[in-house]
Amino acid sequence: MTSTGTSASTSEMIQVAPDDLGARVAGEMGRGGRFVGMSASSPGDRSGPGDEASREHRDWRCATTWLRAVVAHAGHYQVFDSELRDGRRQYPSVTARVPAAFWYEREIHDLFGLEPEGHPRLDPLVFPISGDGPERPRPGRADQNGPVAPNSSALAGHVEGEGVFTIPYGPVRSGIFETVEYLVETFGEDIPRVRVRPYLKHRGVRRRFLDLGVKDAVVLAERVEGTMSVAHATALAEAFEALAQTEAPLCAQYQRVVHAELERVANHLDSMLRHCEGAGQAVAYARLGWAKERVMRLQASLCGHRFGRGLVTIGGTSGPPLLGALQARSALEAIRADLERDLSTLMTTPSFLDRLRRTGVIAPDEASRHGALGPIGRASGVDNDVRRFRPHGAYRYLSTPAPSQRDDGDALSRQWVRIEEIRASLDLAGAALASLEHVRADTWSLPTEIPDGTAMSAVESPQGELLYMLDVEEGRVAGLHLRTASFHNFALFSSAFRGDIFTDFVFIEASFSVNLAGVAG
Repeated sequence: MTSTGTSASTSEMIQVAPDDLGARVAGEMGRGGRFVGMSASSPGDRSGPGDEASREHRDWRCATTWLRAVVAHAGHYQVFDSELRDGRRQYPSVTARVPAAFWYEREIHDLFGLEPEGHPRLDPLVFPISGDGPERPRPGRADQNGPVAPNSSALAGHVEGEGVFTIPYGPVRSGIFETVEYLVETFGEDIPRVRVRPYLKHRGVRRRFLDLGVKDAVVLAERVEGTMSVAHATALAEAFEALAQTEAPLCAQYQRVVHAELERVANHLDSMLRHCEGAGQAVAYARLGWAKERVMRLQASLCGHRFGRGLVTIGGTSGPPLLGALQARSALEAIRADLERDLSTLMTTPSFLDRLRRTGVIAPDEASRHGALGPIGRASGVDNDVRRFRPHGAYRYLSTPAPSQRDDGDALSRQWVRIEEIRASLDLAGAALASLEHVRADTWSLPTEIPDGTAMSAVESPQGELLYMLDVEEGRVAGLHLRTASFHNFALFSSAFRGDIFTDFVFIEASFSVNLAGVAG
């Protein structure tokens, strides 16, 4: 048993037999733990994708594969590692005891070929191709290369009865929505079931990290979920810094907070924009769109990039803000003043509120069992904000307001949560800018030597808890698992349609505000 610490959290590594994994995870949840996620890794991860000579002599059917499950407690994480030796491909399903593992085990099966015995429905999720068995490509494994032929057949319906029909929606849709395949099953207007398949967005991101140097790894992290570049770069940088047992200078920590909170505001406004578009609120759509643009321009004025790319480095940031703190705070206050007026008008418009009220409900008990994250969780009474419960960086010196208690779990509650978070984020960004005026800022980044080892970090992305677990060997990434809030929350999407109708679809999807690139990986 080992322990790895960061300013954000501590993680306890525990070896568990595969047959006991589900019971240990369920036991910790019974003691107040929260299921965080599952992943797998193969021996090829440890040697890197460029090790062609050794790969020629490697037979994955005879190799060891690792399963990893993570449970969160207040202030720390427990990481359960299990070894499947000598080509073993079966293990007792964790989902049978912990339903929140449902999507994770499907993803592991797609990418690694591991079979969770007792899993209720092991159909493909992120990488559906024809056939099964040992010869089926498993792209999660670094020792498997070559072209693959995706199975392009349509999703099959599961609902039966008189008058039932299906509506294939996607994968290509109008507007700028990301590629995703939905199958809406209905007998008229009500929707008893929606199935989801995000595989067309799968890019093999996790595998692409293997064998990268630290600087290149941060560049890639910024592009995992493009609209959340700062969150991903900060999470990975803090994992590297934890290995090196160092921290960024305080001025850089405050600078990271400024950009993380501006990123949060822009993402929350994007969700509201899609609500306004669906409800035909043209004036609100234009006004909130201009507010989002002003936020992104402010970010560009501060660091040179609208998405904050290139700002976060290992050991700090790329340099001082390009805009003075006083000017930046004045711009924030101007944005806040206009937003308050626009949001006050929007949130007192009956025709708009009626489209969101009691739409896409996630009940508090279901959200709690699943460990719902971010605004999805907080709208259903589940608060897992990393900034408050496991503060890291400059969040340790700032006060993150607790959200008001909401448990209606509908699209309207999720909208109100985002409005409250926008106000809190503007406060946090302003406080961080003010602190920058009073801290020593003679250096913005410290030289950092990264030793071999394993580290974990967590940050609060706009969608919720973002987790990176990192293995480093000889200064390069030997293994990496990242768990986005989008992947974790999207598993609840189908559950949100109980009692809803087809015209509610756009509002439920917008209220989830899922980044599909972060779902498919």
